[in-house]
Formats: sequence, C-alpha cells, structure tokens
Amino acid sequence: MLFKKAISVSAFSLAMLTTSLTHAAETIKVGVLHSLSGTMAISETTLKDTVLMLIDEQNKKGGVLGKKLEPVVVDPASNWPLFAEKTRELLGQEKVDVIFGCWTSVSRKSVLPVIEELNGLMFYPVQYEGEESSKNIFYTGAAPNQQAIPAVDYLMDELEVERWVLAGTDYVYPRTTNKILEAYLKAKGFTDKDIMINYTPFGHSDWQSIVSDIKKFGSSGKKTAVVSTINGDANVPFYKELGNQGISAEDIPVIAFSVGEEELSGIDTKPLVGHLAAWNYFQSVDEEVNEDFIKQWKKFTSKKRVTNDPMEATYIGFNMWVKAAEKAGTTDVDRVADALIGIEVPNLTGGTATMLKNHHLTKPVLIGEIQDDGQLEVVWETDDLVPGDAWSDFLPGSKDIIADWTDPVNCGNYNTKTKTCSGQNF
Repeated sequence: MLFKKAISVSAFSLAMLTTSLTHAAETIKVGVLHSLSGTMAISETTLKDTVLMLIDEQNKKGGVLGKKLEPVVVDPASNWPLFAEKTRELLGQEKVDVIFGCWTSVSRKSVLPVIEELNGLMFYPVQYEGEESSKNIFYTGAAPNQQAIPAVDYLMDELEVERWVLAGTDYVYPRTTNKILEAYLKAKGFTDKDIMINYTPFGHSDWQSIVSDIKKFGSSGKKTAVVSTINGDANVPFYKELGNQGISAEDIPVIAFSVGEEELSGIDTKPLVGHLAAWNYFQSVDEEVNEDFIKQWKKFTSKKRVTNDPMEATYIGFNMWVKAAEKAGTTDVDRVADALIGIEVPNLTGGTATMLKNHHLTKPVLIGEIQDDGQLEVVWETDDLVPGDAWSDFLPGSKDIIADWTDPVNCGNYNTKTKTCSGQNF
C-alpha cells in the first residue's frame, strides 16, 4: 500500500512538473524591475504599470512569436544592492527573456554585472549620465547630449543665463552629468565663481537653507538658473521651498532633468509656473499617436493618471524588443541584441526612433514650461533628431571613446586613437 502511494505521489509530482514546464514553454516571461516602495516609488511605479499595459496590449494582438507574454514583477524597493539580487532572481530562477527596469544610475550600475554575467537583456528607460555602453543593455532614455547639453544651450541662448546652480541628488547620475556640464560651461568661458554645485541625499526634505543659498547666489545682478538633477520624492519639498521663499521662474528659472508630469501631479504647481524641464517627450505633444497612447493609458489605469518621458522610452523599448524578436524568430538574447540594431519604431512625438550601434536612440529634445495644471508646454525643440552619444565629447577621458556593437569593433568602450577596446566585448 505504501509502495503504491509512493508511486502515486511521484506520478503526481511528475505531472505537476510537466504542466509547469509546458506552461513555461507556452509563455515568454518579461521581467519588470522597478521600485514599488521607497524613495523612488513616486517615479518607478508608473513604469511598472506601463510595462503591464504594453504586455496586455501585445497579448491582445497574439503575443510574440505565437506565445503570450507573462509579466514577472519584483520590487527592489529603492534599495540598490537589492536590484542586483532581484535581477539574479529574474534571470536565474524565473528565466525571463527580457527585463524592463531601473530608474537611477546607481540601480543600473548594481544590475549591470549580473546582467552581463548571466547574459540577460535589459531596456533602461531613463535619462542618464552616459559614460557606459553594455552589450546587454539598451538605453532608451536620453544621453547627456540629448538633454543636459541642449538644456544649457537653451538657457544661454534664449534666457541669457550667466550664473549656474548645478543641484543634484548625491549619486552617480547627477555627479557625472554635472561634471560634464561644468566642463562644457568652462569651455564656453564661465569660471568657478559663476558655478555653484550642491548635492543632497535621496529623500532630502529640509531645503530651507539650500534654497536660501541659491537665492543669495542669484542676487549678484547676473541672470541665474538652476540646472536640477534632483531625483525622486525630494523634488516635492524642493519645489515647495522655492515657492515659500518667493523664487519665481522670472527670478531664477529651474530646468529639471528628472521632473515630469508624474512628479508634478503631487505638487501645487501654481507657484512653479514658468519653471522648465528638459525631456524628449511631454504629454502635451499634439500628435495623433500620442493622443492614442494617452487614451490607452487612461483606460488601463484611471483618468487622473498622466504620461511622461520615461513612459515613452519604455514604450519605444518594448516595441523595439517585440519587433527584434519577430525579426530574429526567437527571444534568444544574442540574436535579439543583434536584430535590435537599426530597428525603427514610432516615437510619441510624431517621429521615428532608431536603435544605433552604440545601443542608444535617436531622439528629439524638448524644453517644456510648467503650467498651472501640472502639464508642460513645449517652448523649444531641436529641428532634427539627435543621435545618443554614449561617451561625452567634453571629458578628457571620454572624447576619444566610442561604442559600436557591430563587427569589426564590437565594443562598448573603444578608443579611436589607440584602436583598443578596454570595455566588455564578445
């Protein structure tokens, strides 16, 4: 009797395993690696919902390669080492075919060695500092030459700014971006006395003395602007304190690289009217493709939810991955990565995004002005699409380096003078 029971249990276990394997074979797993708690949840939760919406829509079209997409959502909780652990879980245990994730550069830097070790594939949808190109990551957000540099040019040329406050959260993206901007500003003739640099921790809430210092710095009689790389929920008290101290956009305009419609939806924007943000997309863009996307988003979530730039970058990356998988006839990482280069898909501003050899995109650059309804009205944009540059032309150690993931270079860190690759290559 015990022998028969043991056989029965074994047969049941085998049947369950077979069912599980069959289910896995019938679906394509998509990893979603965004913070749903902690300081970055204010920004990243929206991107999780965006991926789920895109998966839902793609499944209605029949999935990818005849298989349904299955989301696997994890919460790295704004904890940078936990991003690496969750990535290992997604690739090693869940066996996902692709990951859409990260916001901060410190989280991406945490994930990078795991993605490369396990040969995963990730789409990174947020503006960043550049100085990186990995075979395993496709960067669908802006590089500095697609956001930070054009923003500073706008302030110089259109607003005649002469003094600069570079204010950021204390981690790799703001520090590296500001290093690039400082070098760029000095090349334009500005000196140390024209540049004030300040960093604060994630989640910083007491802005009174810092805003007071900014106000004092801007009282010299020269036009002053704040270039903000402040990230996450620290933006809410920062903007509130600007209003408390009566700093208007006419006095000291702020141009932000990490504040969009989602962050503004939690702030009383009336005192902020006229301040600026530099992105590659705004919800207010008047294009049919954007109107369709907004309708889709509101239907999937609620009528109160807004769209923003990293959502568009997620949309572009997702559609590129689908198109590349269909082109390759497989979700195999190496074959999809090769197929991605040169892929073109519509963006939400009425143009086309192309994946370049350096794993970056072509993008328009837009400057938006904050309105009292929390939207951003486009006040300036580039005439043409700007190709993303992985390595800055303004840093001595980077200006001779390129990224090119095609033969014969096949390297993300290739020195054009020494003809050597000092980064990851295969």
